Amino acid sequence: MPEPIDIETRNGPIRIEVPLDLKDRALEAASDGITISDLSRPDNPLIYVNSGFEQLTGYTRDSVLGKNCRFLQGPETDRDAAQTIREAIGDQRECTVEILNYRRDGSPFWNRLSITPVRDGDGRVTHFIGVQSDITDRRQAEDKLRAANVKMKNDLVTAARVQQAMLPKAPPQADGFRFAWRYRPCEELAGDTLNCFQLDETHIGVYLIDVSGHGVAASLLSVTLSRLLLPLPGQSILYATSSMAPCEQSIAAPILVAERLNRQFPFDERTSQFFTMVYGVLDTESGVFEYVSAGHPPLIALDAAGGTSELVREQLPIGIVAEPGFVADRVRLEPGQRLFLYTDGVTEALDPDGRQYDTPRLCDCIADLRHQNLDATLDAIVASVETFCHPAKIRDDLSLLALEATPA
Repeated sequence: MPEPIDIETRNGPIRIEVPLDLKDRALEAASDGITISDLSRPDNPLIYVNSGFEQLTGYTRDSVLGKNCRFLQGPETDRDAAQTIREAIGDQRECTVEILNYRRDGSPFWNRLSITPVRDGDGRVTHFIGVQSDITDRRQAEDKLRAANVKMKNDLVTAARVQQAMLPKAPPQADGFRFAWRYRPCEELAGDTLNCFQLDETHIGVYLIDVSGHGVAASLLSVTLSRLLLPLPGQSILYATSSMAPCEQSIAAPILVAERLNRQFPFDERTSQFFTMVYGVLDTESGVFEYVSAGHPPLIALDAAGGTSELVREQLPIGIVAEPGFVADRVRLEPGQRLFLYTDGVTEALDPDGRQYDTPRLCDCIADLRHQNLDATLDAIVASVETFCHPAKIRDDLSLLALEATPA
């Protein structure tokens, strides 16, 4: 006899007649496993399984009817998931779990099991309907993805250690001068890199580089640049040979270093990657710092009286054009004076309202900190930026490098 079913439509409820044999055929045709258990009988045994259940588990209908469905559980089945099912049946409520089950041949499969109570006319639960779906492929894909994520994270940690290893281990020793730096990447891998090192007995090399972008691509380029800029005579672009004496090595002028890098790293439209840079050489005998600033924020000079000035030189970043016409600048560091190099991650850091930390604020901070030592000054600048941005996340690397001619 057909069973009446009320259905809500746009034009209001309608009643249709559904033949009972159609329901039976639909249950049999379903690809998911469907079971019905009888809660009124001891141990809640199965009284119906469809063909989808037989295909999913390998068990025949005759071999499972009258048994509790726990025969699908095995040695690796999560006991907590099984307990969740038992509690739902005991509470006479529906639940859905993902549980490792076993087929008749012993092979495991991940089962997304949903059980729903069926009530009689008096509202009493008499049966449970179970719907079982094989989600093994999805779970295996998730496991592979998790493993890949773990490997990628481990690789990132290793790459970050390599990048950190390229930073200076200790400041170079030079009578009358001090050096300090701070390096705070916004992610595991940074696009910033810096260094200061002894070029010879009376010259110190200093650079600060900011590669566009973040992540793996930016860090790979920053590591490559760090290796190119190692102070290794005969191997590094920081040294030059004379045509008159090819066996002798001399320190390459900053403008020559910038031009070499510009030729070696032309702008690639496919990656849109470039970098800004300050590279300079300090003559510890004269106190003259000669440098090239290629697309980089202006250096900030602090005089002995506490006044600050921006050393502005507008030039293109490295690699943007083939003939950039770089110009070198010089500044003499007198006793008590300081010079600050920094990346735009400092001045362009945003507060929660979208305002930039900006260069004037940095100048004021540097002036206010003039009585602290160089390391304490850089720590305070980083703390100032972090406080300015809080609780917003700092979205760029923060790098600073400072030189000081110590007071006489």
